[in-house]
Amino acid sequence: MTAELVRGQNHPLPGTRLEIRVTAGAPLVPCVSLGDARGAVQGTEWIVHPGAPALPGVEVSRQAAVGPRFHVDLEALPERVHLLRVLLALPEEAGGPGRFGATAAPSVAVTHADGAGIAAFTLTGLDTESAVIALELYRRHGAWKVRAVGQGYAGGLAELLADQGVSRASAVAADIRATVARRVTGTVRPPQPDAPVPAGPARAGSGVPGGAAGAGGTIDYTHPGRSTSPPRAPATPPASASVPPPGTPSPAAPPGPRRQPEGPVAGDAAGWSMDERLYNQVWGMFEDLARSVAAYRSAVGFAESRMDRELDRVLSDPRHRTGPAGGAAREAARAEHDQLVARAREVLDRDLAQLVAESEVVEPALPPAYARWDSPVWHAYRVPTETPMALRLGDVHLPERPGLRIPMLVRLPLERGLWVDSGRTASEAGAAVDGDQLRLMAMETAVGVAGRLLAVHPPGGFGVHVIDPVGTAAGPLAPLTGAGVLAGPPGAGAGGVAAVLAGLTRRVDLVQMAIRGGAAGSLPPDLDTAEQLLIVNDFPHGFDDRAVTQLRYLADEGPAVGVHLLMVADRADARAYGPVLDPLWRALLRITPVPDDHLADPWVGHAWTYEPSAVPNGSRVLLDVLGHVASARQPWRL
Repeated sequence: MTAELVRGQNHPLPGTRLEIRVTAGAPLVPCVSLGDARGAVQGTEWIVHPGAPALPGVEVSRQAAVGPRFHVDLEALPERVHLLRVLLALPEEAGGPGRFGATAAPSVAVTHADGAGIAAFTLTGLDTESAVIALELYRRHGAWKVRAVGQGYAGGLAELLADQGVSRASAVAADIRATVARRVTGTVRPPQPDAPVPAGPARAGSGVPGGAAGAGGTIDYTHPGRSTSPPRAPATPPASASVPPPGTPSPAAPPGPRRQPEGPVAGDAAGWSMDERLYNQVWGMFEDLARSVAAYRSAVGFAESRMDRELDRVLSDPRHRTGPAGGAAREAARAEHDQLVARAREVLDRDLAQLVAESEVVEPALPPAYARWDSPVWHAYRVPTETPMALRLGDVHLPERPGLRIPMLVRLPLERGLWVDSGRTASEAGAAVDGDQLRLMAMETAVGVAGRLLAVHPPGGFGVHVIDPVGTAAGPLAPLTGAGVLAGPPGAGAGGVAAVLAGLTRRVDLVQMAIRGGAAGSLPPDLDTAEQLLIVNDFPHGFDDRAVTQLRYLADEGPAVGVHLLMVADRADARAYGPVLDPLWRALLRITPVPDDHLADPWVGHAWTYEPSAVPNGSRVLLDVLGHVASARQPWRL
């Protein structure tokens, strides 16, 4: 659970690999200063900023943005470092807010590397300040804590750095601002002077540019971290063009204006490994698409409300309800509406074109865990020796550009179970398929997910169990049963259901007791401690009250100790249980065997259309991959 901090409050840090996310209403200059045991900054080399974005244990966003991120590895920090300060400053640029009081209050969130929240702090009460110390991460008696600071400086970044003992603070601050200005040039377009402001307050924390602008302001449709220049024709970069390993020194920038990149590059996001960089880049593409569409919809809504107000004003005057004057006023209102919508669409199309170009470069570079089943990367598949940080469950897209599909990645190990809904959906694709076919497709989707999970784990690192009470899933299960990768035969009938559930329930109980008692080495030798997945078909057929209770227990307690559910069911079939199963459905992530717009993000409130990752018709890719998995498990007799 995320702790909401107030100014001066501290909170323990339970992990060492952290991410610090900032949400603000304006572009920021993100910096980190490192201090010794006395809190002193030893020199400019102890300051991380967009011009020098990485030091051992710290990496910062390479551009000014409304949502910069910091990656921190406390174990990798030099031993002399006892304090890490997160600094935020407003760029000194014409037209930008000169003080934090003129923009929405920034908020800072500290999370684990997997995104789980630790602490959050909203920097309220700022007014004339243009730079602020947001947070401190400090070491006391060998343990790290985070403190909410919120100390602002009206003199800007120079005054802040001088207060920390940095020599020539004004020159250092000027160099940092110049670096940010060079990186922003050509990547953040100035607001359009005639762009409208959406009526009504902005969604808190939405991160939509321009959402917090006041009356008479402008909407900024630009991506904070991506070029808005017309994209070049994308091409898959050669292997030699990949991002150098973390820690490789960056070459000094040549004098003069910064050269614009030739086009999008796969793996150019922040991260310690290529796996992490690609994951962060995919997440950044999702954020950019959400932000651009939110700005477009907001502009369209504003144009419509403005036209309605103009028409109401015309109709409120009896003299203008009829006649040439009224007609001219109505035509002018509609023309202005069309002009505003066309301008917003032009900006959206440019942003979408850039995201399409980036997607065409990123998609071929994705590793098997992130790739579609039709990707050529599967033809060179080898069983991995390490588990990746995430897995692709399918794609998501928005109606403004259905062809632009963003990979839907979930972190590993799974934090919650999955539910493949085999019932009717409200989508056109669901309505076009009969019930029996939909159930078959749902089970095929579940088998595809199970195959992916087996493929991305090392040999012996993942086991799959199946409950198929009446044997209706024999056809879709054939790839798993034929390859011999199941932990045992599918549980059939009431006895088979009870046996599978009893075995997994026992595993959860024993592992929980061992963890609580600090006796992990005392687990029975026959207990499989690998991650486990239970596929349940045709629920609730074959389940009595005891089995239903065990299933709910596995859904609630299993993920924490490596046991995960994958339900294939129609919720309507379980209506006889009443609301007793509602906690079960809420505990699972719902996906569908056909495209369906049931996924809603809490960031900007879009309804995303989910599309499953299906094996192409006639393809043997899943069979070949499972064959490799089975061969790799033989030496371990798994």
